[in-house]
Amino acid sequence: MFDQLKSQPADKILALMQAFKDDPREQKIDLGVGVYKNAEGVTPVMRAIKAAEHRLWEEQQTKAYVGLAGDPAFADAMIGLILGDAVPREAVAAAATPGGTGACRQAFELIRMATPGARVFVSDPTWPNHLSILSYLGMDVVPYRYFDNETGGVDFDGMLADLRAARAGDVVLLHGCCHNPTGANLNPVEWQAVIDLLNESGLIPMIDIAYQGFGDGLEADAAATRMVASRVPECLIAASCSKNFGIYRERTGLLMAVSQDTAQRKLNQDTLAFLNRQNYSFPPDHGARLVTMILNDEALRADWMAELEDVRLSMLSLRQALADELQRLTGSDRFAFLAQHRGMFSRLGTTPDLVEKLRAEHGIYMIGDSRMNIAGLNANTVPVLARAIVDVGV
Repeated sequence: MFDQLKSQPADKILALMQAFKDDPREQKIDLGVGVYKNAEGVTPVMRAIKAAEHRLWEEQQTKAYVGLAGDPAFADAMIGLILGDAVPREAVAAAATPGGTGACRQAFELIRMATPGARVFVSDPTWPNHLSILSYLGMDVVPYRYFDNETGGVDFDGMLADLRAARAGDVVLLHGCCHNPTGANLNPVEWQAVIDLLNESGLIPMIDIAYQGFGDGLEADAAATRMVASRVPECLIAASCSKNFGIYRERTGLLMAVSQDTAQRKLNQDTLAFLNRQNYSFPPDHGARLVTMILNDEALRADWMAELEDVRLSMLSLRQALADELQRLTGSDRFAFLAQHRGMFSRLGTTPDLVEKLRAEHGIYMIGDSRMNIAGLNANTVPVLARAIVDVGV
C-alpha cells in the first residue's frame, strides 16, 4: 500500500520557515510565517488567556466530551462578537472546529454536499490553503481578479467583471477583513456593490474572517461580515480565534451557517454536527472554553480588548514607519499603499526573482508572491527592510 503513495507538493510557507532556520546569518528577517510577533520576536500568550487558563485550572471538574458542535456557549459568544445584532440568533447554526482551517474545510464539505456542481470563486491571490483544500476535495475553483500590483489596492472593476460570470448557486469566497495575503480591503461602498451582485445573480457568499481586531478595530473589522449576513438570503462564515486571541496551537474556530429563513436552522445545525462527526467527532474545547470565559467576563474582556488594540496599533505603526522610510529613501510615495493596508500582511507586488534576491543578498524571507508579515518587523528592522527593497530595485 505505502509504496503506491505519491510525494505531495511542499507547502511553500513551511519550506520558507525551514530555510530561515537553516540560514546561519545573524542579520536575517523572517517575514514569511503568518503569526503575530512582538518587538522581541515572540508570539506572546495574552494576559486574559493566562488569567482564564488559571481560572479554568481551578474550576474545571471534567475533561469529558462536549457536543458534536462544541459548547453552545462558545458559539453564542463568537456569534455575538462577529455578527452582533446584525441577524437574529435563531438564524445562525454554528459548530466549533479545529481552527479557522477546520471551519473552511467543513464549509467546503457542506457546499459539496448541498450543491455538488457549485463552483467556488476565489480571489486572486488568496490564502494558499483555500486552494489546497478545494483541490483536494475535487471542487471547481474559479479565480477572480482582486489585487492591483500597480496601485497596491483592489482591482474592483476586474473583481466585479469576473464575478458576473458566476452562475446562480456558485459560491464566492470573500475575506471579511485584513485580506490575506494582500492587506488590501474593500470599502463599504464596494462591499454593498458586491452584495447587490450576489443577490442579483443568486450567488452564495462564504466569508473567511481570521483577523478581526487586527485592522481597524473589533467592530469596524466585523462591519463587512455583518453587512453581508444581514442582506443576503444565506451565507457561510468561517472564523478563527488563532490571531486575535493568540491561541494558534489550541486550534479554535467556528463555522456559521446563516439563513434568513429561520426554519432552516435545525437542518443546518444537524448538518454541521454530522460533518464534525465524520471528520473528527468532537471538536477541541480548551481554546474555545478560554475564549468563552473571556468574552463573557467583563474584566477579562476589557483586558483582552486593550491588549488586542495594542497589537493592532503596533502593526499600524510599523506599516507607517516602513512607508515613511521608503518615501525618504526613494523620494516617491509609490509605497504609500503599505500604510493603507490592514492586518498582518501586505503584498509588495514585485516578482519572485526580486523576492529571491531579497533573501539571497539581504537575508529577508517572504513568500515568493511578495507577501510579507508586517508583524515580523520591529523598529530596528524597518530601515533594514526599506534599504533592501530599494537596493534590489523593487
